[in-house]
Amino acid sequence: MPIRQRSIAIVGAGMGGLAAAATLLRIGMKVDVYEQAARFARVGAGIQMMPNSMKVLRGIGVEDSLRRTSFKPFSHLNRKWDTGRVLRELPMPEDLFGAPYLCMHRADLTNALASAVPAEIIHFNRKLVGLDQHAGGVRLAFADGSHADADAVVGADGVHSLVRERVLGPDQPVHKGRIAYRAVFPSGRLNGLDLGPSRTKWWGVDRHIVIYYVTATKSEIYFVTSVPEPADWLTPESWSAKGDVEEVRAAYEGFHPDVCAVLAACPDCHKWAILEREPLPSWSDGRVVLLGDACHPMTPYMAQGAATAIEDAAVLARSIEAFEGDDLEGAFRCYEATRKPRTSKIQAISSANTWMQGGDQDTAWLYGYDAWRSPLLG
Repeated sequence: MPIRQRSIAIVGAGMGGLAAAATLLRIGMKVDVYEQAARFARVGAGIQMMPNSMKVLRGIGVEDSLRRTSFKPFSHLNRKWDTGRVLRELPMPEDLFGAPYLCMHRADLTNALASAVPAEIIHFNRKLVGLDQHAGGVRLAFADGSHADADAVVGADGVHSLVRERVLGPDQPVHKGRIAYRAVFPSGRLNGLDLGPSRTKWWGVDRHIVIYYVTATKSEIYFVTSVPEPADWLTPESWSAKGDVEEVRAAYEGFHPDVCAVLAACPDCHKWAILEREPLPSWSDGRVVLLGDACHPMTPYMAQGAATAIEDAAVLARSIEAFEGDDLEGAFRCYEATRKPRTSKIQAISSANTWMQGGDQDTAWLYGYDAWRSPLLG
């Protein structure tokens, strides 16, 4: 029996929103994506795609293009901040979890996902200002005065989600007094220093820094930190505030020479508040459903924020398909029941910032997960 086609409006053209567009198109839905920005920008940030999210990207059809442009680390390498002593190393051969582990520029991932959907369904300069459900579906209102109608809405608009506010009421994410500095810059500035074949996390007493290449040619390097900061410091948007490189260097004084060399070579950086939220009581209301950071924002310490949003996209599409496109509210409940236990577990472990610090933690439940094949619940 053919699936009933529905019109789905996705608010937000980040990684989760674009992945949702691709997976929903894959099952025959009519999709439009509404993004408040004027265009995709090459924001200076790297991102890690683990085997669990790479399996979804494989199904979407963008794995090969990402392989060509991305750095493929030999391992997760965890070192002590000053001596460089190995705390734990997890080699990541492709056959370990059935997909590659890749490090890349965020813009390269965005471009790959955007290539998987028709350009004409992505509508820029659409800032959501209203969301009204009625018997026939949902009407969206935008700041430019335009409107759109759809059978259902997916809120993929991030930690400051306006869709979530419309569904669950206003609230504030939790800022526990930590901020992140990050930068991408040419590795030629390291004057020949080779940072090795792995992605390395350097663990300090109350701070850490993660460093890796973001291109297949190792032409660019990325770092991201976590340091204490007064809890009243917030950025209005996650990636927008300029940071002070001298502050970063001072914060990591005494760290291993490789860390100091990277920070000495860095020309400029950005900073943002690391925001969290306790698991929400519900991810949907009627024909409006949340995805990614809109419903389960998490610290970046396990590199699973975008990854879990991409997983969400696959399970959401599968849930709608399982209900044959008829009972959208039932499909949304199925999606939430399937996804919430996993994302809540990842949120909690990531918040504690203990992942891969040492010991013999089981990693198969995280990296071996396959969103295309995991059982649907509810």
